[in-house]
Amino acid sequence: MTVPSPQGTRRRVPGLPSREILLFLVSGGLGFLVDASVVQVLVSLFDVNPYASRVVSFLCAASATWAFNRRYTFAGKRRYASARGELARYLVAMVGGFAINYGTFVAVLAAMPVAHRWPVIGVAAGSLAGAVLNYLTSKFWIFRAPSDSSTRPPA
Repeated sequence: MTVPSPQGTRRRVPGLPSREILLFLVSGGLGFLVDASVVQVLVSLFDVNPYASRVVSFLCAASATWAFNRRYTFAGKRRYASARGELARYLVAMVGGFAINYGTFVAVLAAMPVAHRWPVIGVAAGSLAGAVLNYLTSKFWIFRAPSDSSTRPPA
């Protein structure tokens, strides 16, 4: 996080998370709400298996977090011209986080029978488990600013 300095510039406050990390956490909260809502609706209202519901809810949540991160968290750091191509890369990048997330979700459902009725419990645990990998792939691959060498034509 940054604060105004006496010289009128902004400086980072040691010990506080950066604006980027704070926005990524907001994005994660949004993703959790989408993920948990979709899985809970599919299980409760449509009697869909919680394991299958989770795949649908992941795609919805990943699309929502991509849109938020593209617009706010990593604004100005777009590496790819095509939004569609960027979304495809983002979904591929999130597969690693989803594997951790889904594995945790399955473990929670196996350990807690009540989570079959309330899969949001597993979604929460899984979301926390996959968050770090998702941040790293977003920051260093999907939304990394192009380097000078990548914008130059090959020799």
